[in-house]
Amino acid sequence: MATHRADLLADVRIVDLTTTFMGPYATMQLARLGADVIKVEDPKGDVVRGILDHDGTGLGPIFLSANHGKRSLAVDLKDSRGREVLLELIATADVFVTNMRPRALERLGISTEEILDRNPRCIVANLVGFGPGGRYDGTAAYDDVIQAVSGMASTQGGADGPPAYVKSAIADKTVGLVAANSILAALFSRERTGLGSAITVPMFETMVAFNLLDHQGGRTFDPPRGDTGYPRLLSPFRRPYATSDGYLGVVVYTDRMWLSFFDLIGHPELTDDPRFETITGRTQHIDELYRLVDQELRRHPSEYWKKALADADIPVVPVNSLDDLLDDPHLADVDFFESVEHPVAGPLRLAPYPADFSTGGTGGNAPPAPVLGQHSRDIAAEIALPPSTIQSLIDDGVLVETTIGVRS
Repeated sequence: MATHRADLLADVRIVDLTTTFMGPYATMQLARLGADVIKVEDPKGDVVRGILDHDGTGLGPIFLSANHGKRSLAVDLKDSRGREVLLELIATADVFVTNMRPRALERLGISTEEILDRNPRCIVANLVGFGPGGRYDGTAAYDDVIQAVSGMASTQGGADGPPAYVKSAIADKTVGLVAANSILAALFSRERTGLGSAITVPMFETMVAFNLLDHQGGRTFDPPRGDTGYPRLLSPFRRPYATSDGYLGVVVYTDRMWLSFFDLIGHPELTDDPRFETITGRTQHIDELYRLVDQELRRHPSEYWKKALADADIPVVPVNSLDDLLDDPHLADVDFFESVEHPVAGPLRLAPYPADFSTGGTGGNAPPAPVLGQHSRDIAAEIALPPSTIQSLIDDGVLVETTIGVRS
């Protein structure tokens, strides 16, 4: 991958008042595309700083990944002087992003209306758990909560099993991507109108739309023509398949692939079976087909199937562990990982922004994730606060400034 910065969002300033996963993931995408993202933190810092932070530096691995490319302003928003610093900063911003609950923002006196009054060109993005006006409005929401209420957990558990969570913050990250996409659309609209706008991105509604795309099934129609659920995805036999000596990820999908697979296993007559001739029939009888794949793959070792299936142009891949990913040969071929030198955490190996652009790569020169308050003094100066005022705010603990030490 290219290692120089495309700066597609150069000169776009984003004030990021978000914590944990969803908001920081959204703004990290934009930082990777060249935006100046200012992470506004409580004097105690984003709680994610402490996850797996065994060195006590406030630079845990998740924080380092989700906040790469950002600057840190640590400010006490419970103090009126701190709130005014934030509002003055927002007045210079192209985008303000927050995942604070609306009532908490109101208590701080930071309303969408006030922001747009001060800065009519600002995009105000509110990332919330549940959309306004519904009975869940204002309810606290975390990834697990949204997986549960959006149907994700019950779908993962299957028809006969208890509900189960995806072992990834899938709701936070999915909604974060939708938020980043929405912010980019609003910025594009502003280029046409000259005016900012307010965006609300609700986690619940976003994940309901995400889940129903492939699982609304017969209830897409009104009146319904069948049940919810996409049988292929729900089949208990849709899983990494055991071979005689390991596991493989295999997908037999199209008419041609099934014909080839039936030939491979010595049952070409199945091609003419009315249950399997069309994708509609195969979907209705998917458990039988996938049980067949499961049984057949157990007969031979992985290397046999890798060659046989690849020769038949049927997708077959190894089942990587998380550790395997760090040494995956394809990722090495495309020079996927970035080597980053952090002044406190030391050498880092990070995943980059994954898309390439004809104008150049992105994110390679983005600064590493900041220590708490690393840029407080600089950012305060950028909004024209006098040096004496900045020092007074630091002395009073309204602004927190961290002097970072370079790792020897």
